[in-house]
Amino acid sequence: MTTTTPAARKVPTGAFNASRTGATAARVLRQLRHDPRTIALMILIPCVMLVLLRYVFDSSPRTFDNIGASLLGVFPLITMFLVTSIATLRERTSGTLERLLAMPLGKADLIAGYALAFGTVAVVQSALATGLAVWGLGLDVTGSFWLLLLVALLDALLGTALGLFVSAFASSEFQAVQFMPAVIFPQLLLCGLFTPRSAMHPVLEAVSDVLPMSYAVDGMNQVLHHTDVTTTFVRDVLIVAGCAVLVLVLGAATLRRRTD
Repeated sequence: MTTTTPAARKVPTGAFNASRTGATAARVLRQLRHDPRTIALMILIPCVMLVLLRYVFDSSPRTFDNIGASLLGVFPLITMFLVTSIATLRERTSGTLERLLAMPLGKADLIAGYALAFGTVAVVQSALATGLAVWGLGLDVTGSFWLLLLVALLDALLGTALGLFVSAFASSEFQAVQFMPAVIFPQLLLCGLFTPRSAMHPVLEAVSDVLPMSYAVDGMNQVLHHTDVTTTFVRDVLIVAGCAVLVLVLGAATLRRRTD
């Protein structure tokens, strides 16, 4: 009868482990703490853009009310996508991911840890941007502030998930930035921000129906115009959250140890 010594046992790395995920998130947050420029980009840029937008429409406050809520979801999504994709790629090109995955750390732990760390920043970002828009810039919202914050947070988490996913297909930080026109800009044009989706060409309307940003913007508009939680709002929230989870799963499946 053969026995397996403790040194010979392998720790399974494929299964999700909460402690390993927490350790990964803590490490990423420590790194972010020493990178004030990245923190400023994630937290302050959406606020600056909202202030700029408010005074672009200084003579037409109703215009700001009509599009401000939508952009409150779009700005965090874009900034979190950009920062997360570059930060994750930097970890891979520096060899950090290769060293981490050589340890008892599964891909699911790693992706969940990154999502948790950047999600923590997303909470702060969304709270500041939403509070500034409603109380600082006078955004007139019919629904609850907390529902507005919920959608903004989900949008930021979706941007985080998309950034983690596309980083697997880039070999340099420049390429990571290049994914923005391919992943973000089409959604921005088709999400209903510039014209109602029902007024688009039927083909474009059908494409917009499968893009998560369409439901992010629609969810914001539901809060903007309705006092109570609507069925459409619940649908929008579930779709955005489901897309974020799906993209995170795909990110774990496509994560590479290093660039080629």
